Amino acid sequence: MRAAGLLASGICIFLLWACPASADIYRWVDSEGVWHFTNVRSDNRYRLYIRTSRKSSTAYIRDYQGIIDQASKRFGLEPSLVKAVIKAESAFDSEAVSDKGAQGLMQLMPETASDLSVDDPFDPEENIFGGTRYLAMMMKRFNNNKRLAVAAYNAG
Repeated sequence: MRAAGLLASGICIFLLWACPASADIYRWVDSEGVWHFTNVRSDNRYRLYIRTSRKSSTAYIRDYQGIIDQASKRFGLEPSLVKAVIKAESAFDSEAVSDKGAQGLMQLMPETASDLSVDDPFDPEENIFGGTRYLAMMMKRFNNNKRLAVAAYNAG
């Protein structure tokens, strides 16, 4: 019986490890400026702060791989750099919106998106092509120094 219990425990641990947990995070700030966070919206004062994806990053990479490859080729960037920016900016959430207003996979600010002719920043193809174009502009501006280009990209 003890062996069966250990086996069941082992299976549960494996399933928890194998299936990544995800939960949306909600927050509210009280009158004293204290931030309160929860994964269960138990009070209407809580507002969505972070939406976690239900898919793994590798699943999203598969979804967007063709677009990333096309945009990378068009603008002369390594696909891995574009993927890294998407992962850092939005964790592959095409509906992501930052508290500053940046939108979509590559977190384009509305003015930047407009300058890049991105009509719908939540459309993965438009966002990736626009963001990759902007990243290529930053790479050119900073003589292909990835660290400076990515920092400038992030600054907007």
